[in-house]
Amino acid sequence: MKTNNVLITTAYNNEARIYVTNTLEMVEEARRIHQTWPTVTAALGRFLTVSGMMGLMYKDDESITLKIEADGPIGFMLAEANGKGEVRADLKNPEVYLKYESGPKKGKLAVGKAVGDGYLHVTKDLNLKNMFTSTVELQTGEIGDDFTYYFTSSEQTPSAVGLGVLVNEDQTVKQAGGFIIQLLPSASEETIVQIEHVLSHIKAMTDLFEEGLTIYDIANLLSNNTAKILEERQITYHCSCSKDKFAFSLAKLDDQTLDQFIKEDKGAEVTCHFCKKGYHFNECDLEEIKRSKTKLAD
Repeated sequence: MKTNNVLITTAYNNEARIYVTNTLEMVEEARRIHQTWPTVTAALGRFLTVSGMMGLMYKDDESITLKIEADGPIGFMLAEANGKGEVRADLKNPEVYLKYESGPKKGKLAVGKAVGDGYLHVTKDLNLKNMFTSTVELQTGEIGDDFTYYFTSSEQTPSAVGLGVLVNEDQTVKQAGGFIIQLLPSASEETIVQIEHVLSHIKAMTDLFEEGLTIYDIANLLSNNTAKILEERQITYHCSCSKDKFAFSLAKLDDQTLDQFIKEDKGAEVTCHFCKKGYHFNECDLEEIKRSKTKLAD
């Protein structure tokens, strides 16, 4: 099965649009980079999955930044996605392992508890003069419910979001993926009833993958066999950091701080929050950054 692929279709006689994806490789890559414990793997995996699908709703040179700020032990999660299918993430606390101890979710990873109460912020960079940020209150912290609410309240697009991550005993990712189904303005009451019926009977995403279903099979289930493929895209965990970009950031520091790095620390080490790649700036590098600042000032 190809993972990280996103199938985009219309359905129900062009009255709905459906995104379905299997993000196993991407979520495992994020787990490896951030060294997340199981509950955080599930939370971050869901967050990355929906962020990646959302990114494909925009043009290649447009991007979105999504941030969940909440009072649970994870703290915050941040994701950046663009129209090229590139996604990367950062978070405060990767070391959370909580399970539900009772109720219908007993034994499952307690994503809602790990996330807690708070807000979802979505900032769009559409290459206009100003960026626009929309904020909604988290509904359950389970991520899928929260984005369902976001699309309906902030985008005025009635939607349903289903997300899932299954973690192996060795903490690696076994299954990951999700779907977004959105009503188009032409949607009839009959179509709405059909979709509600389908959603009330469909199994969890990870269960569907465990049964061997593909994203095509799941699109057919969600569409009641009315899906018409628009395109198939790919989303990947990709960080665009570079030494030059960090040099630009260091140039924003005052000369006193740069002199301290040069004379006392004999250089500087910078680590990217998104991919954990480290960059070393020796004394000559830092002196060059200082000179470039002086030239710009002149």
